[in-house]
Amino acid sequence: MFRFQRWTVCCLIIILSLVTATYAQKKKHKSKVQPAAHGRAVMWEPVDIGRQDLYLGPGGKAMEPDLSRIKFIKKETGGHNTKYRISDGSGRVWVAKLGTEARPETAAVRLLYGLGYKTEINYLVPTLTIPGKGTFRNVRLEARPDNIERLDEWKWKDNPFVGTRELQGLKIMMVFMDNYDVLDLQNKVLQVGNERWYIISDLGSTFGKLGNNNLPIFFRLGRSTGKPKDFIRTQLIRRVKNGIVELSYKGKSRSVFKGITVADARWLSKLLNRLSDRQIADAFTAANFSPAEVDLYVRAVRNKITELDRTVGGDRFAIDER
Repeated sequence: MFRFQRWTVCCLIIILSLVTATYAQKKKHKSKVQPAAHGRAVMWEPVDIGRQDLYLGPGGKAMEPDLSRIKFIKKETGGHNTKYRISDGSGRVWVAKLGTEARPETAAVRLLYGLGYKTEINYLVPTLTIPGKGTFRNVRLEARPDNIERLDEWKWKDNPFVGTRELQGLKIMMVFMDNYDVLDLQNKVLQVGNERWYIISDLGSTFGKLGNNNLPIFFRLGRSTGKPKDFIRTQLIRRVKNGIVELSYKGKSRSVFKGITVADARWLSKLLNRLSDRQIADAFTAANFSPAEVDLYVRAVRNKITELDRTVGGDRFAIDER
């Protein structure tokens, strides 16, 4: 019995040592790959919205992927969708995302970019063959430029923009696009030259509908992504009470959307009203939605802009005192 106990203690010591060593190694590795952040923090900057190209998006023509030759690098870990790291004919590196989130994410990036928000650079490829993996439809390619360093995530409730119009506007846009995956882990800080860009790196859970309720776990029931017939039936604002806008959000991140004022919403309304129908259509066309789907999305987006504008856009706005 004594030998058995001593053997058990020795095993526990060995296991604890291995776990400690593994943790230390991971921590050491993390410290190596995480460069020091520096420079000005940026989330949004004023742009000439009417001149923004929502078809090519933030990468423009210059960053379009060269599909003449695709090389598989590795499979990416994390997330619910299959992702592969690849390089194209020009040697640029991309993360190829498969599945239902690829198209809505492409459109979501373009809408935010059109308003002046900092975003990833992505493109939607209708058909892509990845050597050794297969041929896939509707693949989102997200750039991994050498001159951009990817830092840690940022938190919705703790960041340099707390209390600013740009952060409050971004929160409204999450509900505007019916993003049901509003989590800190979807956010990323990018080091771009002497600036730190605060972006949302994963916008795939958009342009469908939120869940049916706010109950733990069950709030997932009924939600969808990339479904224009669902999206056009969704609502943006539940009510305005005492100058605070209550958004029609269902999910576990409801506390993120507290404290949004009429002035915050009015600021975003003015930006959205500068988008043309052609620009909105371009964002969804770039995501390879069909012409009929694009028409539905244009109507749905315009309806939500109108809803927002009618609620908070004028000098007078509805106040529900209930």
